[in-house]
Amino acid sequence: MVTPRSHCVRCRKFLSWYENIPVISYIALRGRCRHCGRHISIRYPVVEVATGLLFCFFISTLGPTAAAIKMCVFAAILVALIFCDWEKRLLPDQFTLGGTLIGLAFAAFVPVPDDTSQMLFWILGLKPSGRAEWLAQSACGSVLPAFLLWGGGWLYARIRHREGLGLGDVKLIMMVGSFLGLQFTLAAMLAGSLGGSLVSLLYIWAAKKDAATYELPFGTFLGAAALAVAVAGPKMIGWCGGM
Repeated sequence: MVTPRSHCVRCRKFLSWYENIPVISYIALRGRCRHCGRHISIRYPVVEVATGLLFCFFISTLGPTAAAIKMCVFAAILVALIFCDWEKRLLPDQFTLGGTLIGLAFAAFVPVPDDTSQMLFWILGLKPSGRAEWLAQSACGSVLPAFLLWGGGWLYARIRHREGLGLGDVKLIMMVGSFLGLQFTLAAMLAGSLGGSLVSLLYIWAAKKDAATYELPFGTFLGAAALAVAVAGPKMIGWCGGM
């Protein structure tokens, strides 16, 4: 993520700082590498614009608070994962497992209001309070949805005798849960599963793909659904007084 420096993926030349300015450099270079003249993927400015717009949304909605910083970090991680899975069918551990640790760390400073986990704690006779409760809700949101998703993939493999879910998707849900908590992560799982199934079926039909062999970028749909949940309910997801 830090090294090697940014470079052209075709000629491998390292980029100068003025070639790395988001969006502006792409426009100035007219979408081509300054060294070899080859086309630069439109994915780069799309990711930069999407991330910038999400940052503006959360800061304008939540103000200059720790909650806004938390959601900006969450959005940046998700945007990266969405495009990685869409293009490479890859969900890097640096973003999934590393993001999970970051989400848990944020829970020590920004509460994760979650009626579902609170009800679960009450059923189990657990009474965490204060920061311990925030951390417990983050951990609960991370572990339980990931276990449910892993269990669904394991059951599918037992019945169909082939892998239907990668561990990367499970790690992605762990990361989402550490930021959003149990209630909103379950909502994102449901929306991502329904949306992914519908879009994939339409694509398979339109492109005449083999449904038995087509590899669904499930992480892309899970990530998009998690972003939609975060954008739709910013006042509900950990925003107690803009701590």
